[in-house]
Amino acid sequence: MKILLLGKNGQVGWELQRSLATLGEVIALDRNSTNYCGDLADLSGLATTIQAIMPKVVVNAAAYTAVDKAETDEVSAQLINSQAVEVLAKETAKLGALLVHFSTDYVFDGEGSHFREEDEKTNPLNVYGKTKREGEMTVSRHNPQHLIFRTSWVYAARGHNFAKTISTLIKNKEALSVIDDQIGAPTGAELIADCTAIAIRKVLEHKDNYGIYHLVSSGETSWYGYATYLYELLQQLGVPLAVKDISAVTSNAFPTAAKRPKNSRLSNRKLSSVFNINIPDWKLGISRLISELEDVK
Repeated sequence: MKILLLGKNGQVGWELQRSLATLGEVIALDRNSTNYCGDLADLSGLATTIQAIMPKVVVNAAAYTAVDKAETDEVSAQLINSQAVEVLAKETAKLGALLVHFSTDYVFDGEGSHFREEDEKTNPLNVYGKTKREGEMTVSRHNPQHLIFRTSWVYAARGHNFAKTISTLIKNKEALSVIDDQIGAPTGAELIADCTAIAIRKVLEHKDNYGIYHLVSSGETSWYGYATYLYELLQQLGVPLAVKDISAVTSNAFPTAAKRPKNSRLSNRKLSSVFNINIPDWKLGISRLISELEDVK
């Protein structure tokens, strides 16, 4: 079985190269690939690539993710997050292939304090969230054989993310201010990749359970709670720490071009139930990440 993976060098894409290899032959591309087109900005190239490879599964782990930049670059964000996804949906539908696509908590407005279910009303606060929601809708419209995974607060040992940035600051700065009014669940790229592979296998076997799923770690925290937990882990490892104070502040302390949702809680109940997956608490993955990062020791 051929599996086409787009966005191979991103945090999730890198882990997917490993997890998808258990299912079949993985043809992994990014925007710089030469044998085939993996650039989501090249719509005709994407179509030609799918027609040439004729995969049974296409996994799209690529996206326009510059949230603040998208506010003034909506054309590029829409091209990659919506128009390119439409090409993927139409071409995979022609082949009768499964399309797997990743989305975000940013499709919601962040109101309330509950864990959002998959069928709740969406209402993006920014351009990035709007284009990601458009991508979801075009997948659903053009290819009924799809899996859409909404995730949030992604981290990995590879690439740039909050966990690595804050860990570095804790070691080098005496004081930090961290937002305490945005709530979510830090979710490891490794967990996302493993759950994706499990879901793909079961969907291909049974030819059902297509649709949208929330794929996040269990539990919840704020960015401030996340930062203080990182501090505790580094302290336990005996890492020399410079920080003397981590203070909690509101989102207003750090104005951004794009408005962020304050409630990023996503319920993973549907994913866990349908695919019989035990999804661990967010602290487990973060603890493992910090213990394995060479530069924190």
